[in-house]
Amino acid sequence: MIVSVVIPVYNEEEIITVLFQRVMQAMENWTKDFEIICVNDGSKDKTLSLLLEAHKKDSRWKVISLSRNFGHQAAFLAGLSHAKGEIIGMIDGDLQDPPELLIEFYKKIQEGYDVVFGVRKKRKEGFWKRIAYRTYYRFLRKVSQVEIPLDSGDFSLMTREVLDNIIASQEHSLFIRGIRSWVGFKQYAFEYERDKRFGGEPKYTLRKLFQLAYNGVFSFSTFPVKLLTTLGVAVISVALAYSTYAITMKILYPEKVIQGFTTLAIAIFIFSGVQLLALGMIGEYVLRIYDETRNRPVFVVKEKFL
Repeated sequence: MIVSVVIPVYNEEEIITVLFQRVMQAMENWTKDFEIICVNDGSKDKTLSLLLEAHKKDSRWKVISLSRNFGHQAAFLAGLSHAKGEIIGMIDGDLQDPPELLIEFYKKIQEGYDVVFGVRKKRKEGFWKRIAYRTYYRFLRKVSQVEIPLDSGDFSLMTREVLDNIIASQEHSLFIRGIRSWVGFKQYAFEYERDKRFGGEPKYTLRKLFQLAYNGVFSFSTFPVKLLTTLGVAVISVALAYSTYAITMKILYPEKVIQGFTTLAIAIFIFSGVQLLALGMIGEYVLRIYDETRNRPVFVVKEKFL
């Protein structure tokens, strides 16, 4: 049985050496038949050269280098697409997810589970970031049509059958942990404490985090469209109520009616805001349809060292 482990990295020169040591040791303590597929996501520092040095030390440490930075989820997909194992693992390259836990994940696979994924019961990150993550995952679970486990990430181990179905989805707006839930199969949530980043700076900027959040909501929920319907009904109800009030005041108490454009201006602002919000949400879905129909590859491989 071959085990594949996929690790995306981007500008991680400070931790590549330790990453190599810890992952290789964790795998050696588990099995001799394995491959580590490290995906260089367009790094601009010495990450690629350090990955190649590790590849020379042990050919089981394989390297795929993308032509530019395509993003965390695309890098994961690139590695998963090249994985040859019967059991496939996913782990981030910042060592916040302990590679030593993969063998514990595998024990659950042996019990009959098809997917074992990590659930972060404790994060060692900033207060506001923890609050944001906690709020988002609970909101996503409430609005999603697929039950996406709370506080789960990409850190996981799965069988070949599950991976083949994930790759077959061919989505461009990637949210792999959502697709992993969507494909089904027998899944197990493994609780663990997430470590601090071993070194360097976080590569997920606020913009990238928001993009990942958007992908989760728009790819697995019809909530935004239904929100527009609810908002439209609410605005119409308010408008009708106010119209009734204005007409009544005009008939019964004409002397108390204030002349001017204030009421008209407020009505225009409200309806304009609702229309712009509606166009924005619908446009988000149209943009995703556009991305799918262009049929561009999610990633482009520049070099392979397999």
